[in-house]
Amino acid sequence: MRRCFSLQKYAGVRTRHTCPSCGGKRCFTLYVDEAGEPLAENVGRCDHESGCGYHYTPKDYFRDHPEADGKDWRETEPEWLKKALERRKHQDEKPLCTIPAEVVGRSVRPEIPSSFTTFLLHLFDDVTVVRLVTEYQLGVTRAGDVIFFQIDARGRCRTGKIMKYDPETGHRIKDERTKGRINWAHSLMKRSGALPEDWQLTQCLFGEHLLAGHPDKPVALVESEKTAVICAAMMPEYVWLATGGKSQFNERLNVLKGRDIVAFPDVDGFGTWTQKAALLPHLGIKVSNLLQKNATEEEREQHIDIADWLVKWKLEPRPAASTSLNRTFRKVAKYFSPEHHPEILALIEDFELEVW
Repeated sequence: MRRCFSLQKYAGVRTRHTCPSCGGKRCFTLYVDEAGEPLAENVGRCDHESGCGYHYTPKDYFRDHPEADGKDWRETEPEWLKKALERRKHQDEKPLCTIPAEVVGRSVRPEIPSSFTTFLLHLFDDVTVVRLVTEYQLGVTRAGDVIFFQIDARGRCRTGKIMKYDPETGHRIKDERTKGRINWAHSLMKRSGALPEDWQLTQCLFGEHLLAGHPDKPVALVESEKTAVICAAMMPEYVWLATGGKSQFNERLNVLKGRDIVAFPDVDGFGTWTQKAALLPHLGIKVSNLLQKNATEEEREQHIDIADWLVKWKLEPRPAASTSLNRTFRKVAKYFSPEHHPEILALIEDFELEVW
């Protein structure tokens, strides 16, 4: 019987290693078995999905090492591991670790701008931004960073991703010299003693808590939390959720069973998400090829997502009545909700456009 492998859960820097492909330190996650033993030092995934993209799975390993495939692992592994597996089998399921609701409540302050909500005010009016903050439970730190809380379908907060943004451009600050450019609420709370040391992270989809309130709405999946929030303002006919990354398109999507689901991957993620959607046939996920078909070479190099297109249109000068509509608007107009954006409806009427 072959062992079952999964990506090692984060438990501090000791669980992140040097990538064998790009050489990045503390960015490589190994595949480990039920007892936490790695298959091989090169079997894992690099966190730098766009810059490196290295992902060598156990399936790839067994394909390249057929001599290791098909072994009766129960017979060949040491006695201590057999006992560890038996103990794990009979252990009661541990209760889910969560962040107290009052922590979320203290952090969600629509009247206090974060760098991210300051950028949103370049795109939308005050009322819309307050609605987005409230609906998605966007927190703010004392430093003005946004907190994207992960709240599951039962209203339990799993964690919060803390991120820095440029308030003018809306771009995430990635400069490695910037301290705390990305952090996690549970990590900071464990460090301060607000959570116990044995607290374990179990993630869910960002925005998952909105599902119960909109049982009949179709679901739109994107990679980043920022994208989900922006698209929610422009296309409210969907419930917009974020996976948090290309690789997070996985079993946590099972909460969406029975919903009408369309996925909008980043321009460099179409192939990956198409393959992953095929592994979840019971969900019937449709993967949009909008960016794959229409993005320019420059846009591909920038690794754009659908929100980048929408923001580009919002910030560009409107075309004069005597000119044709710009390329960006033509491509994305059909994804807007005219009833929620009078300026779009006016353009459609002025130019006698057919929204297809």
